[in-house]
Amino acid sequence: MAIRLHVNIDHVATLRNARGTPYPDPVEAALMCERAGADGITVHLREDRRHIVDRDVERLRETVGTWLNLEMAATDAMVAFAARVRPDMVTLVPERREERTTEGGLDVVGHRAAVEGAARKLVDAGIAVSLFIDPDEPQVRASAETPARQIELHTGDYCGARSLARPTELSRLGRAASLARSLELDVAAGHGLTRANVVEVAAIPQVVELNIGHAVVADALFGGLARAVKGFRAAVDRGLALRAR
Repeated sequence: MAIRLHVNIDHVATLRNARGTPYPDPVEAALMCERAGADGITVHLREDRRHIVDRDVERLRETVGTWLNLEMAATDAMVAFAARVRPDMVTLVPERREERTTEGGLDVVGHRAAVEGAARKLVDAGIAVSLFIDPDEPQVRASAETPARQIELHTGDYCGARSLARPTELSRLGRAASLARSLELDVAAGHGLTRANVVEVAAIPQVVELNIGHAVVADALFGGLARAVKGFRAAVDRGLALRAR
């Protein structure tokens, strides 16, 4: 069984927004990821629009040919936006304005009514729904009782664990994935995954999708930095040659 690899391109937009330039363009990045074999594109539209903005999502909806997954909070405004733009999937995530990145899973148990209400509106609009949750039994069971048909297991604790604690966190992910499948939920996973730690998560039998972003962009920086410098060196040298004419 193949595992779908979805690439999160939020931090392409982070770099663009740092200078207020039109580049690097997240849409161009998405198309490049698809050409390289990505099965889908993921973006997180935050309340403060710190990286991806509304127009990015609209343009991605027009251009992404694989699968567009929109991460967002379960608010009325976000649900209305998603219903208008119609991504292939919405992943409902927790969100706090002061956090640097998503710090944990959605509390479906504690916010059942809000999560269920948002999920129902999205499903009624023809949009698939996934819930980003911690790998804990109560959260998995509560998720199965909503209209969502997929969960995404938060892998942050596993990725951040010291070596001796990592097997425990991996086992926790495995138990949650097994329970989810028994409840007829598809299982995705993501957050903090790198080439060094993704292998064991990908080996969990029930996992059918991985969402990876920050590490992909970071690897691309070093993988392509030398080529970028060489390209600029050549362009500068062409300008220098013009002086001699």
